[in-house]
Amino acid sequence: MSRPIRRLFFCLLLLGCALSVHAVAQTRNNNLAFLTSPGIRGCTLGTRLPLIAARAKGSSAPSRCGKGVVKMVLDSGEKVKVGAKSGGYLTMEDIVGKTPLVRLARMDPEGEKRGNVILCKLEGNNPAGSVKDRPALNMIMAAEERGDIKPGDTLIEATSGNTGIALAMAAAIRGYKMILIMPDNMTEERRATMRVYGAELVSVPKSGGMERARDLALEMEAEGKGLVLNQFGNIDNPDAHFQSTGPEVWNDTDGRVTHFVSSMGTTGTIMGVSRYLKEKNPEVRICGVTPEEGSSIPGIRRWPKEYLPTIFEESRVDQTIEVNQKEAEETSRRLAREEGIFCGISSGGTVAAAIRLSQEVENATIVTIICDRGDRYLSTGVF
Repeated sequence: MSRPIRRLFFCLLLLGCALSVHAVAQTRNNNLAFLTSPGIRGCTLGTRLPLIAARAKGSSAPSRCGKGVVKMVLDSGEKVKVGAKSGGYLTMEDIVGKTPLVRLARMDPEGEKRGNVILCKLEGNNPAGSVKDRPALNMIMAAEERGDIKPGDTLIEATSGNTGIALAMAAAIRGYKMILIMPDNMTEERRATMRVYGAELVSVPKSGGMERARDLALEMEAEGKGLVLNQFGNIDNPDAHFQSTGPEVWNDTDGRVTHFVSSMGTTGTIMGVSRYLKEKNPEVRICGVTPEEGSSIPGIRRWPKEYLPTIFEESRVDQTIEVNQKEAEETSRRLAREEGIFCGISSGGTVAAAIRLSQEVENATIVTIICDRGDRYLSTGVF
């Protein structure tokens, strides 16, 4: 190789190296700008890393759309929420939902032999500690959007616990006064938590139960003391699960979910998730959990016909599984000891139902809801 050609070769080599270094630096700067842009800098590392990967595939830069929510459009056209309000930082309402889905590792060996897997959605990871965070926030925000309420107004709701805690939190976030009516046998942990969020509590005798609490809420509304959100008849309750819980279950299982098992109280969770999953795959089986006659399981109800929630549509439930109180409580204890999942009694009931179902089917992906955390039940003596 002649000297001029060698010189030309080395010049081209040096130019190529310089261009490569520039490209790496530019990519780093672009990603740094992406991560520190409004809506991204408030996200967790676990959120930001997938966003970089998505952007590397050709997605757009983040943009704001509606109420300050930051979204990014992927090549596929999918809009991904990546940030929130307040100058790009998250607020409490932004972290409701997106809860983990974990596999039972030890409690269903017979089901595993049949090719089944039971997945538990940990709703206790919500900021106020239960699945009720989703409808509570949605009911308030939807009422705001319709112009039914405005910050400073007084809201009223009958509750057995979790919805009350979630509404107390949501009311605090959005600037409302909250009156909660409940039977006097609800745990002190729940009552104390509601008070911490600033709610006013009204008790009714245990003998009257939730039915009396619901009647009193309507009486107070008629007297002009506030507006009843009415979780039992408010379509914004199941809509919260249609918009969030259902899509999360579908996406987190890559569409492989075959059975969805949920306790039935207000029935908002099972109604919303059923609607979403059935639209994605009509073959998904929806299983509702109810207490056996005579059993008292917080969060799971067998309603008298005249008090049946009006949001409930029987056609959206394919199968009903009854559990007894002893079974629900023992399964709650086992979840803590054997799986490290410390949850409430209704969650023990739904997992017991899921395990029973797993003995009857094969090659199934069974998803169930862990409604709340067990620390709300310590005073009951169950644990």
